[in-house]
Amino acid sequence: MPCLPNRRLSRRDLVIDDYHGTQVADPYRWLEDDTAPEVQQWIIDHHGDFESYISQFPLRAELKQRFTRLWRYAKASVPQLVDNHYYTWRSDGMQNQSVLYRSASPDHPGEPIFDPNPLSPDGTVAVNARAFSPKGRFFAYGLSSSGSDWQIIRVLDIHNKENLQDLIEHVKFSGITWLPDESGFFYTRFPDPQTTTMVAASALNPKVYLHILGKDQSEDALIYEDPEHPNYNFRFFSDDAHKWAFLSISYGTLRLNQLYYKPLADLDSPWHTISADFAGGYEVIGVLGDTAFIYTQKDAPFGKIVRINLSVAGGADFHTVLADQGEMLERVTIVNNQLLCISLHHASHHLSLYDLDGSLHKEIPLPSLGSVRDISAEPEGKEFYIQFSSFLCPDTILRYDFIDDTLKPWFEPVVDFPFDQYETVQEFYPSTDGTLIPLFVTRKKGLQKDGSHPTVLYGYGGYNSNRVPAFSVPVLAWLEKGGVHAEPCLRGGAEYGEAWHRAGMLESKQNTFDDFITAGEYLIREGYTSKGKLGIMGRSNGGLLSGACVTQRPDLFGAVIVWVPVLDMLRYHLFTSGRNWIGEYGCSEDPEQFAFLYKYSPLHNVRMNTVYPPTLVMTADTDDRVVPSQARKFTATILAADAGTNPIHIRVEKAAGHGQGKPIAKLIDEQTDLYSFFVANLI
Repeated sequence: MPCLPNRRLSRRDLVIDDYHGTQVADPYRWLEDDTAPEVQQWIIDHHGDFESYISQFPLRAELKQRFTRLWRYAKASVPQLVDNHYYTWRSDGMQNQSVLYRSASPDHPGEPIFDPNPLSPDGTVAVNARAFSPKGRFFAYGLSSSGSDWQIIRVLDIHNKENLQDLIEHVKFSGITWLPDESGFFYTRFPDPQTTTMVAASALNPKVYLHILGKDQSEDALIYEDPEHPNYNFRFFSDDAHKWAFLSISYGTLRLNQLYYKPLADLDSPWHTISADFAGGYEVIGVLGDTAFIYTQKDAPFGKIVRINLSVAGGADFHTVLADQGEMLERVTIVNNQLLCISLHHASHHLSLYDLDGSLHKEIPLPSLGSVRDISAEPEGKEFYIQFSSFLCPDTILRYDFIDDTLKPWFEPVVDFPFDQYETVQEFYPSTDGTLIPLFVTRKKGLQKDGSHPTVLYGYGGYNSNRVPAFSVPVLAWLEKGGVHAEPCLRGGAEYGEAWHRAGMLESKQNTFDDFITAGEYLIREGYTSKGKLGIMGRSNGGLLSGACVTQRPDLFGAVIVWVPVLDMLRYHLFTSGRNWIGEYGCSEDPEQFAFLYKYSPLHNVRMNTVYPPTLVMTADTDDRVVPSQARKFTATILAADAGTNPIHIRVEKAAGHGQGKPIAKLIDEQTDLYSFFVANLI
C-alpha cells in the first residue's frame, strides 16, 4: 500500500442553528458557496489529493484498458415507428453520445439523421427530451450541457437534416407534445433564473406554453399556470391520435397527482376531471377512440387498470379492467389492441398480454431472470420491441411478432466477456425486524464460500425505484478480478408495492439502512466475504444510504463509496430540486420530522475519534440536482473526525452533473477510479 498523504483539514467556522430548541453546529457552511474562490481552491486541493493517491496504483491503467475494451461494443435502442420509418439510437460503443438513425425497414440500420457528438468537443452535450412530430417532418429535442437538468429545446427538420431557428430556454423535466398539424408544440418552462447559485427558487413556478414554429419564444402562448402553488409541476400531453389533451399536476416525487383532460382542438374549453386530489397516482396508458385506459394505485397498492369514457363531460365513471393482482404492476402499453403488462415477481420482470376486457391472453416468457428497460409499441401494431437486460446480459432488443407469436432477438450486443462462466442467484435474508429482503448475487460459477472474496454491495432504497437486474460494464471487470457483486431490494423501493416504499421513507427511513447493513452481515455470515473485503456503494439517494451506513457501522466495511450523495438532511431542501424530496424524506422545519432526520443525517452523525474505513466521496462540480456542497461538507467533517490512517478522499468530476448524459470517456475515467479504489482496499 503506498504511503498516505498528510490529512488536509478544513477551516471550521462558528455557525450554530437552532432547530426547535436543539442547537446544531454547521462549521463548514462556507463550503456551500460554489462560486467563492476559497471553495474553488478547496476543490482543487482535495481532488488533487485524491489524484495523488489513486495514481500510485499501477492497476489503475490496467483497469482503464479493460473498461475501454469492455465498453467497445455496438449498442442500439428500441426502434420507434414514425410515419412508416423506424428511428433508432445507435452507438459504435466508443461514441460519447448515441446517434439517431432512420430506416424504412426494421431489418436495416438506415442512415444517420442526427449526431449530437459534434455539439461539444468533450461529448458533454446530451439529448434528453425528444419528440417526433405526428407526420414525421420534425424532431424536437432537449439538449443538456455538462449533465445539467436544465435544457434548451431545438427542432430538426428531418427532410433536410437542418435545425430550425427555434430555440426554447429555461426548460427542466419537460415533455414535448406536438400539435396535430405539426405547426408547434407544448412544453413546460420555468422563469428565467436570475442567479447562478443553486437555490430552490430556480425550480419554482413552472408554466405550460405553446410554441409555434418560426416564432420567438417570447411570443409563446401561456396555456396553464398556478401561481398560488409555485411548487406544483405540470405535464401536458396528448393521446396518439392527438384528439385529447391531458394535464397531470404533481408535487415532489411521490406518485400522487391530479389528472384532467379536454379536447386538444378546443384549448379554451374547461378541463374535465379524472382526479382532483392527490390521493393516488394516475397515468394514462393510452386512448382508443374515446376510451382512456388508465393505470392507478388509488385503492390498489400494487396497481390496477381502469377505463373511462372521455366523451362524457365532467368526468366519467371508472370501470376496472384489471384489478390489483397482488404483485407490482410496473408498466402498461397498448399494442395490437391489447394490454401489454410488465409486472414484478420478487424484483424480476414478467411480461403478460391481456385483452381489453382484462382477461389474460398469454404470458410471454423472457430469456432469463432480468428486466425490461424500454418498450416500443403502437396501439394497433402487429409487433412490439423491448429492451431486455440482466446482470449478465447486455441491453438486447427483442421483437415480438403477433403473426407468428414469437419473441426473438432483433439486436444482440457482442461483449468481450465469458458470460457462461458466471451466474446470478437470488437469495433472501432477514433484516433487523425479520422482514425478508431479496438479494441478487452475481459471482463466478463454483465459487467457494470461504469468506475470501472481495464483494461490492450496491444499494438504493427509495423513491419507488426498484432494483431489478440490469447490466453494468464495470461489474464485469470486477467479477474478472475475483469479486462478487450483490444488490439487495431495500425497503423504500416498490418491489412489493406501495407499503414496501412507505416502509423505507420519512420516519421509517432507518429500515432502509438496516436492510443494507444486514445484507452485508448476511454476505459475511454466508461465507461470500469478510469485513475487510466488503465494500459498499450507492449513488444519489443511494449515496445517502452508504453515507448513513458508514456512520452507523464503520466497523463493518472494508471500503465505502458515497456517490453524488444527499448527506445534509437538515438543509437539503434549500437547494435546487431538494424541495421536491420533502415527501420522501421529510423537512427539518417540521419539529417531528427534524427529530428523525437529525437522528440519521450522515453529516450530523460523523463521530469524533472514530476509525472510519477507506472512504471515497464522489461528486461533480456541475451537479444541479444534488448539490456538491453536501459532499464537500461531509468530506471535511469525516476527515476531521477520523482517528485512523485509512484513505479518505473526495473525487470532483468536471462538467458531469448528476450523471445523466455522461459521455463514454468520462464514464470510463470515473469507473476506473471507482473500482481502482475498491481493488486497492479490498483485494
